[in-house]
Amino acid sequence: MAQAALSPSSPTRRKKKPAFKPFYEKQTEGETSAEIINDARSSLRTLQTKRPCTPKEDTRTLFSGSTIRSSHERPPSAFSLGARHFDGTGSRPSSGTRLLPLDNKPSLPSSPPPSGEDVTLPVLPKPPKADPSRPLSGKRKARAKLMNAVSPEGDVIILPQPMDKVRPNSASKSSTGEDCLKRRAHSGPKERTKPSSEDQPNSMDTEVRVRSAECVASRSPSKSSRTESGYSSDRGSVGSPVGSVGRRDDFTPDEALFWNTSILPIIEDLDRSLTASPNSDVTLRLCARCSELYSAMKERGLLGRGGKRRSQLLKIIYKLLDIQNPRLHLKAARIILAFNISGQSMTSLCKLLFKVGRIEENDQLFLEDDILDLIISTLSSLDPVKNGEPLVYAVGSMKFLSGNSNIVKILSQKGLLPVLVSHLHTINLHLSEIKKPSKSMLNVLLQITPVLRNMADLGENRADFISHRVLDELCGLMEVYYNEADLMLNISRILSKLTLHHECSAALGDHPTSFQSLVSLLDKHHQLSDLAVRVCFVLGNLTAHNDDCRYCLFNAENAMEVILATFRSYLAQNLKQTNVQSNSENNHTKSDSKKSEDVLIKLVRVIANLSINQDIGALIASNETCVDLLLQVLECHSVNESEELVINTIITINNLSYYTVISSAIEERHLTIARLLLRLLVDDNVDGMVEAARVFGNLSRNQNIRNFLTSKKVDQMMVTLLDSGDREVVYVACGVLINLMTDEKRRPTLKKGNGIAKLIEVLRDFGRTDWQLAAMVCMVLCNYTEKMTSSPDDLGEEEASSLTELLVDYLDEEVAMEIPDDASWDEETRDFMRSYWKSEFVPVATQLLGRVEACQGDLITIDEDGT
Repeated sequence: MAQAALSPSSPTRRKKKPAFKPFYEKQTEGETSAEIINDARSSLRTLQTKRPCTPKEDTRTLFSGSTIRSSHERPPSAFSLGARHFDGTGSRPSSGTRLLPLDNKPSLPSSPPPSGEDVTLPVLPKPPKADPSRPLSGKRKARAKLMNAVSPEGDVIILPQPMDKVRPNSASKSSTGEDCLKRRAHSGPKERTKPSSEDQPNSMDTEVRVRSAECVASRSPSKSSRTESGYSSDRGSVGSPVGSVGRRDDFTPDEALFWNTSILPIIEDLDRSLTASPNSDVTLRLCARCSELYSAMKERGLLGRGGKRRSQLLKIIYKLLDIQNPRLHLKAARIILAFNISGQSMTSLCKLLFKVGRIEENDQLFLEDDILDLIISTLSSLDPVKNGEPLVYAVGSMKFLSGNSNIVKILSQKGLLPVLVSHLHTINLHLSEIKKPSKSMLNVLLQITPVLRNMADLGENRADFISHRVLDELCGLMEVYYNEADLMLNISRILSKLTLHHECSAALGDHPTSFQSLVSLLDKHHQLSDLAVRVCFVLGNLTAHNDDCRYCLFNAENAMEVILATFRSYLAQNLKQTNVQSNSENNHTKSDSKKSEDVLIKLVRVIANLSINQDIGALIASNETCVDLLLQVLECHSVNESEELVINTIITINNLSYYTVISSAIEERHLTIARLLLRLLVDDNVDGMVEAARVFGNLSRNQNIRNFLTSKKVDQMMVTLLDSGDREVVYVACGVLINLMTDEKRRPTLKKGNGIAKLIEVLRDFGRTDWQLAAMVCMVLCNYTEKMTSSPDDLGEEEASSLTELLVDYLDEEVAMEIPDDASWDEETRDFMRSYWKSEFVPVATQLLGRVEACQGDLITIDEDGT
């Protein structure tokens, strides 16, 4: 039995219960009861740690928290914005600087110039030679006619004198409307002479009503003030004189009636309100009118790119943007979005959304009306390759809103995630073709990834992240943009959140390049603690529960070299910062020390999780560099000041000490490890003491370690811990005593410290609810009684009797499976307990009972009468 107790496969430590699952909950389909309970108290344990925290930013910015990229590579976060930044057509792309008409009106001579040699006429430049093979059309015909007005000698041919300007109220009323449509001398072919201020006191007076297409076709030369249908037939469309609107904007009689009765009054009121001095009442009226206008136009299908009078309406809406009010801006943006604008106007509109969204107090304004639906619809229509700038600002506004815990749920429900993933897919496809990343696409990605990071917090989005293959798209970006630390930091934050869940962790692990990309990131950006800590956290999540992932990481090119190099770098950095911190009260130094320590915690966790694999664990245990770094952590850090780091390091050493390979660096340094851990046994930190005892449970297989522990009175300490009442403490104490009791010379210590009675009490108190601990108690007693000749002498008469009675009861299945009064077991739990009782407790308890009964001797039964 002693040899069996020393076997490496004998469990000597217990795994802590995972915080996210019940103790006996099945981990995977097909596990047996024994496998589940064995996993709960495995000799090799994975580590859990806290996810790196991303503090909320104080201000909302377009590109946040980094100085890696220069500002000239990014679109500006601050800009001025007003009606003048929007293209009047609403669709024409930006063409650079807009040229304004000349202010001066050149006058033409009213009579022929005098004929004389002293008069010099201006000479016009000769026109270029025309290509005879190219037909004349459009503007070229008009230019040809103008050129024909110049004689071959370069003399000016005098044009006819223009007619005198006639006011509408003058006696010459018989003149046609052409008098009001004379071309300016230097205007474009479609520009008209503006009426004087006397003729046009209000810009809306000539923009009142519209005519139907049928009315225009049937109109006689004489004017009629009103048609039978009730709408005017003598006024032009909004913003343009009669006849200047194309066939696309023609109205049917019903449409014209609706326009004049429902739309036009709103437009007129908007125009009047715009001229008034801005105040809260005016702003509220404008907001209400915008809502009415949107509803009315949506009712009759006048929105969209083909909406009638679209350009003229946009010009009026754009004027609202000169009033500084966020609610009014969103009301106007709602109408502009519904018109499906493009070009420079789209960029300006996205800047407007960004400008409103960057103020946290405006978040609730985005929940009014259907503005979010229109924004998401607009996002889906933009191409991340061709429309980089507007997309940066539009997604930037979503980044701000998704930071709001309430709004991010609404954005998820409205389908923002699939839209963003489609942009990622488009960018990855483009990159696969050109193999050359652009700064424009990078700027877009720097806005999309923070939104995904915020959406990853919602559990209901997890299925969408998997079904839309978000992790695959992110892996594709890591392969191309690995040099861009800002983007990689955003991606690492997304992965940190998603890989906390098994299904997401499995999806990322299945990607063929995920591990190599993560290792490359750690190698490339190891000096950036924010990125390094998250990459290590992700690697720890991937290797926590999946043995295939452990193989994939360990076999990735230069994986262990990169991990250990990062370990060495941050350990040196942390020790330097700790020394500086001890001599200074600088808060910045304390923060840096905390960051470097956090990276070390995550790195140690990766090594611990890798060591779970039997093949990999043996190789790591033989890696002298790795073991020396772990020992340096124990030597230079206190469990009271760096609790998580020290305890994780002890657990990692515990995992590595499980492997008894010839080349084990743990075996070579076992006395050094024992000396470093000894101080933890007398420390006030219970967790540190328990973990140190677990390591001694493995190391005490070595004779030298047992001698060292006895010389330091560790054997007496373990006996004392048996009556601590803490199940975990008792368990690890039994683990050490199992090995100590293999040496005959140490057995008296157990009886001298009343250890036999304590073990029997542990068996009575915990046996029926913890058959593994009960088996551990029996192992200690089996090793103790290896050469026993008399149970009463070696155990004590009372102890031998109590032990025999307990073992007989516990080996009776009906008694053993009785549910304790303070427990509530379902049928599945009872099956678990029965399985472990049969496989672990019964074999060793049967052996111990037989040995005790065989050594009881001739006991005389005393009757009640004393005979």
